[in-house]
Amino acid sequence: MQKTAVEHLQPGVFISLANLGWLDHPFMLNAFCISSEKQISTLKAMGLKEVSWDPARSKTQPLAVSKAPLEEDFGAAALDGMLREKRRRVERVRAHREQFARHEREYEKDTATARDLLKLLAPRPMEAHSQAKALVGHMVDSLIAAESEVVHLVNSKGKEIGQASHSLNVSVLSLLLGKALRLSEEEMKWLGMGALFHDAGKSEVPLRILRASSRTQPEEEFYRAHVGYGIKVIAGIRDLAVPVRNIIACHHECWDGSGFPNRLVAEKIPKLARIVALANRYDNLCNPFDVKQSKTPAETITHLFKKEAAHFQTEMLQVFVKTLGVYPAGSFVGLSNGAIGLVIESNSADILHPLLMLYDPDIPRAEAILLDLRDADLAVTSAINPATLPMEVIEYLAPRGRVDYYIGAPP
Repeated sequence: MQKTAVEHLQPGVFISLANLGWLDHPFMLNAFCISSEKQISTLKAMGLKEVSWDPARSKTQPLAVSKAPLEEDFGAAALDGMLREKRRRVERVRAHREQFARHEREYEKDTATARDLLKLLAPRPMEAHSQAKALVGHMVDSLIAAESEVVHLVNSKGKEIGQASHSLNVSVLSLLLGKALRLSEEEMKWLGMGALFHDAGKSEVPLRILRASSRTQPEEEFYRAHVGYGIKVIAGIRDLAVPVRNIIACHHECWDGSGFPNRLVAEKIPKLARIVALANRYDNLCNPFDVKQSKTPAETITHLFKKEAAHFQTEMLQVFVKTLGVYPAGSFVGLSNGAIGLVIESNSADILHPLLMLYDPDIPRAEAILLDLRDADLAVTSAINPATLPMEVIEYLAPRGRVDYYIGAPP
């Protein structure tokens, strides 16, 4: 960074106001490329004589001599207007933070409920079924009532990162896709129930086999037997709908016939099972047992299209991607100004303008800038593989390293 007089600035110069602090200036970002004379007038109205600028990120250089004012300076009025707009945005950020805190508490509660009912499934199946109906019913009712679905990335503080979290994620993802596919309310409830119970049989498989990155043939057969074990576990639930049973039986079947246990092909696979199969694969790629093999949501979308598209119904995969967005919640992204952010919220009604948490080492993580791309003259330019980022960036943006979701309404 170099210093230059504010009088020498012109559009195209990239400046930094990090020394002021985010709340002490009216701009949305601490570092940005000047795009208008109005911004320069605002800097002057703030009383600044010089600022830091970055030659490497600038499109042009500061002027050699000061520009003579040609007309009345309206900088003070511009500053007042920008400060009012900044306060409005700060209030929206405050509302987002409160909403995130509430959703994290609700997520922890739902995860605990899922964990408890999965443990009850074998010894007290009817009680587990009753709790599952209440949980799924709440999720479905919330989705049906919402005009658009906001998918939040949850930074869970709990230690539970096992079956309950996976089952809840698969339920959320399945229901999002189910609504996009215009399922009936009854189908949605069957879908949520089946997604919640889809891996019930894994309780009979040793953790050593479940967590193995590679398996011998006998181990793979033992693993695949979790489907049959799952059917056995839910056998004690009287009058459980056939579509729910079929989700458990068929959630590893593939559109091209390469799945298991029955190598069903295309539409012979029950529709709800096809949905859960896709949601299940997505979450397994994002949150594998071996975190070194995990993919970001954006990488997972690319992987599904390029490497595994034949395993899923084409139209269903396309709707799934459209529902989550090109950069789903949990994606690391680069912005047009060079900043790095994490997508923490996406709205199905406006998938091109997600809410981001920005990396800024000058700001404590608890106060990290939340940037709504609807409020900024910026765009996402790329998805970033976190393996290419410095560890301090990862620990700042995603300290937990998991991708867990909660569905809510806009703040």
